Amino acid sequence: MRNRFAVLLGAVAALGLTVPAAAVPASAVPASVPAATVADVPGEDKVVLFAVDGFDADYLDGRADLPNLEALARRGSLTTGTGVMSSMTNQSWSSVATGAYPERTLNASYYLDPVTGTVRGQSRAIAVETLGEALVGAGKTVASVQWFILQNRGVSYGDPEALYTQPGGTCEKRGDDAVAILEGRPVNSGGTAVTVPEVPDLLAVYCDDVDGAGHATGEDSAETVAALERVDEQIGRVVQATKDAGTYGRTTFVLLGDHGFTSYDQINGPQTEAAVDALGYEAEWVGTGRAPAPGTQVVLAGGGLTSVHLVGDLAGDGEALARIEAALAGVEGIGGIYGKDEQAAMRMAPVYGDLVVEPAPGWAMFAADADHTRGRHGTSQELEVAFLLSGAGVRPGAAPESPRHVDVAPTIAHLLGGRAPAGSQGRVLEESLVAARR
Repeated sequence: MRNRFAVLLGAVAALGLTVPAAAVPASAVPASVPAATVADVPGEDKVVLFAVDGFDADYLDGRADLPNLEALARRGSLTTGTGVMSSMTNQSWSSVATGAYPERTLNASYYLDPVTGTVRGQSRAIAVETLGEALVGAGKTVASVQWFILQNRGVSYGDPEALYTQPGGTCEKRGDDAVAILEGRPVNSGGTAVTVPEVPDLLAVYCDDVDGAGHATGEDSAETVAALERVDEQIGRVVQATKDAGTYGRTTFVLLGDHGFTSYDQINGPQTEAAVDALGYEAEWVGTGRAPAPGTQVVLAGGGLTSVHLVGDLAGDGEALARIEAALAGVEGIGGIYGKDEQAAMRMAPVYGDLVVEPAPGWAMFAADADHTRGRHGTSQELEVAFLLSGAGVRPGAAPESPRHVDVAPTIAHLLGGRAPAGSQGRVLEESLVAARR
């Protein structure tokens, strides 16, 4: 029997942009449900985490047929969770995996790195301990099916007790690997066939089909609906595999998205640069991995939102900053402008520029024309995501109070009797859990 530690974290201040939780219709989640009828093999508690990239909370409005997700909701709750700023994929999953805000993980993207002098895109750099590392350190077993944020941060290729797999690009392929792990069959782990000796304490399954469809065709497209339904099919397969493995009745299921989506069909990147140039300053959009040209005074680094850096002879010039902010506010399609104090209040990573600018709904700060409706994220408009707690140790119908990304790691650690990651700023969602599970 592995050692267990009870951990209870105090509540911390919520992200300034937190929104109230919006539950699915009451008819979908009755006050009580029958006990599981499958025969369970005695053993320790388990958690299955479905990490669904781009699962916007709005997708719970009935547009897609999600019978397997609804079945899980009847054993718990399906509500709205709140992400982090910037609502980019790696920053979001970093906070889910650590229980810490970007201010502490230091994960950021699309900003001018003063050390290298180049613009950095997304990365997996995390400055604090992950859930995978905390669980493995406590003697727990973990398997991550393509949830890349844990790769080499708790799981790795070839390790049967802390396994990372990379089965391919579709959710169906990842479902194949998750089912194989639960059935005790070998899976491909970095070119090596590995068999997990027992059902892992934490099984994380990552799918990005919804994200791909959302970016390509927008949040309201038939392609996005079809992707949601494909993901739901794989949820059903994994749940059935826990039943076949005899662990269903002692498994907690957690599902959430990393970010939501906003559709756009208009761009204002060129207008943004022109507004700064009109002030007499030299502005430049600088791509990932590139350095600004000599003479550039205002660097624009974009990816969902835009990080604005005053460099060269404008660095630290408060008057110039005020003029630039006023000019950007006059650009059509600008949704918000945040200075350093506002960025800190949103608990963003401290490496962003003098200003962070985000587009309004319907717009994107890109240079290329939007020839058809597409989807974007990274701004405060994409913080709301689907959030499910279900199964063992969960009170049916008891939705958590304003759950956040940072609450996931401490809650999973609590469910597994381990400790939360060392840098966690979140809380255990006790109001949704059975008080005396152990």
